[in-house]
Amino acid sequence: MAGTGRWLVTGGAGFIGSNFLHLLFREGPRPERVVTIDKLSYAGRRENLIGLPDDGSHRFVRGDIGDAALVGRLLRENRIEAVVHFAAETHVDRSIESAEPFVYTNVVGSWRLLESACSYWRELPEAEREKFRFLHVSTDEVYGSLGAKEAPTREGAPYAPSSPYAASKAASDHFVRSYVKTFGFPAIVTHCSNNYGPRQFPEKMIPLMILNLLEGKPLPVYGDGRHRRDWLYVEDHCRALREVLFRGKPGETYHIGSGDGCSNRELVERLCDLMGEIRPLRPGRSYRDQITYVADRPGHDFRYEVDSSKLRQELGWRPRETLEGGLRKTIDWYCGNGAWCEAVRRDGFARERLGLLRG
Repeated sequence: MAGTGRWLVTGGAGFIGSNFLHLLFREGPRPERVVTIDKLSYAGRRENLIGLPDDGSHRFVRGDIGDAALVGRLLRENRIEAVVHFAAETHVDRSIESAEPFVYTNVVGSWRLLESACSYWRELPEAEREKFRFLHVSTDEVYGSLGAKEAPTREGAPYAPSSPYAASKAASDHFVRSYVKTFGFPAIVTHCSNNYGPRQFPEKMIPLMILNLLEGKPLPVYGDGRHRRDWLYVEDHCRALREVLFRGKPGETYHIGSGDGCSNRELVERLCDLMGEIRPLRPGRSYRDQITYVADRPGHDFRYEVDSSKLRQELGWRPRETLEGGLRKTIDWYCGNGAWCEAVRRDGFARERLGLLRG
């Protein structure tokens, strides 16, 4: 069981990482100290950390998980007891355009972080080694596509990644499990379904649709819109990670899914209808009129869904949000945080272009 002492959180200024930190300090158990490392790429925002404690229990460090000297120093200086690894390149479309950043961060960066953490762990006294945990946050996309009537994916299913993004996450999973088997390293792997909620960069489907709805822009849906996803509200995911970190078994894998899925077309229609309740249009107009179908992307998996019964039975986790409730909360957040939306699109995409020019 991991302690509530000193943690290193990678990618903590990103979408899921920042929500994890806010949930942790709001609901507890509150750790003694959290060190967040994030290189602040286009989707990582310092604004996402506003509201976290300024009493010394949280420290932000701008840096790369691939910087072994920096990571090693942070681990030793802070006597870290757990590493929660969120840092990753995550957008499938970007991986199709260029796989290189995904290989660098998700494969090489994760391996360097793992090597640094394993070296540090081996130096610890026996009692501290017993308490140490490394939580590796992965995705359901490593398993590839399910058919319409196939059962949800269970832990231990074979990998069949379809995109460079999924392949890069699969590679990092294999590295983590190899360190468990070869060195006895106390790592745990989780695979989650599609997350949504506050602070998600608006290249992803739900925030993109919400902002396009607000601005009267088209709502682009790939193909015929029948592709299906299991949708997990980000705070439910973070609560599951908290349970896994505190009570999960080293070497185990846990699936985190809501069981609340729908097709992409149905999802966009729900968003249109909810927006119609929140910000009604004049009579005779419908937000659904903004839906448009575009050419499908290469290698587009038809369906993802994971079986989270192991997590529910062993650790007692259950999602709190329904899809409709989570979507309402998400729409409310984006409607109420216009300055964040404007800044993240302006600065984030500008930072991305600068990175591409330098690369």
